[in-house]
Amino acid sequence: MPRFKDIIGHDEVVAHLQKAIAAGKISHSYILTGAPGSGKKFMAYTFAMALQCRKGGTEPCMECDACKKALGRNHPDIITITHEKPNVIAVDEIRQQLVHDVSIKPYTGPYKIYIVPDADLMNPSAQNALLKTLEEPPAYTVIILLVSNIGNMLPTIQSRCVRLDLKVVKDELVKQYLMEHMHVPDYEAEIDASFAQGSIGKAKEAAESKEFSDMTEKALRILRNADSMPVYELTDEIKMLSAEKSNLNDYLDLFQFWFRDVLMFKATAEMNHLVFKQEINYIREQARERSYENIEKILMTLHQTKTRLRANVNMELALELLFLAIREK
Repeated sequence: MPRFKDIIGHDEVVAHLQKAIAAGKISHSYILTGAPGSGKKFMAYTFAMALQCRKGGTEPCMECDACKKALGRNHPDIITITHEKPNVIAVDEIRQQLVHDVSIKPYTGPYKIYIVPDADLMNPSAQNALLKTLEEPPAYTVIILLVSNIGNMLPTIQSRCVRLDLKVVKDELVKQYLMEHMHVPDYEAEIDASFAQGSIGKAKEAAESKEFSDMTEKALRILRNADSMPVYELTDEIKMLSAEKSNLNDYLDLFQFWFRDVLMFKATAEMNHLVFKQEINYIREQARERSYENIEKILMTLHQTKTRLRANVNMELALELLFLAIREK
């Protein structure tokens, strides 16, 4: 349920919005920035619900008619802008759904709220079409732009909005959320939180995904045995990874966590900060057998492999070079 108290790790943004609600000083336009999965949409919808709530508090009450409609995603005065093409929001979409609609007064609520997901996909024409509305909005209007890449927004748009940045959430808070709210076991929550890199949304997806669980198990099987398995088996593993093109970056992230664990354990001989704590016997063995230089070389090769894949080089060749580095001692 969208409630401010359920939002993890964005205390400053929550405090700013709740203070604005309490004081009745609502801006006509906001930009919420943050990486994909950082919770921008959840934050925006919670804010919208609180503004429309009949009880007038700083949290949605979840009981009034307005909250119930909002929970069912059918509140007539909370409008989410949609777009047909995946990589662009066109000028006609902004005009039809927002610019031409904004003059119609709210049907039931005190505000008419427009949420624009992926607002950084608006082309310059769409942003310019929105600009006049941002300059002279009707008193009841609140426009919330959700932005992953602030560099794509025109300076004229940015200057007319209150900007609130959703920062990366600490791994410990993400892990705690998964364990308390989703009842994910400790060792799985550790992996999901590390993989999510500060994104609650990405962590929830990983925790709920059978595919991610299977992928983690495959990655661990390779990592436990990569330096000892026969060459023909290794060749099969490289082919398997190459075939899973869409997941390859995720595999490389998991490999990176493993070798960071090996490095961490070699340096400290402590388990506290390891991602793969349940693999401690393998981690300990690899930390003993590998030199610092070898581990650093593998981590550097992992970084290079990601760069090569972005440059569309031969995938199997890039992976062969990576496994050569892993098999060296």
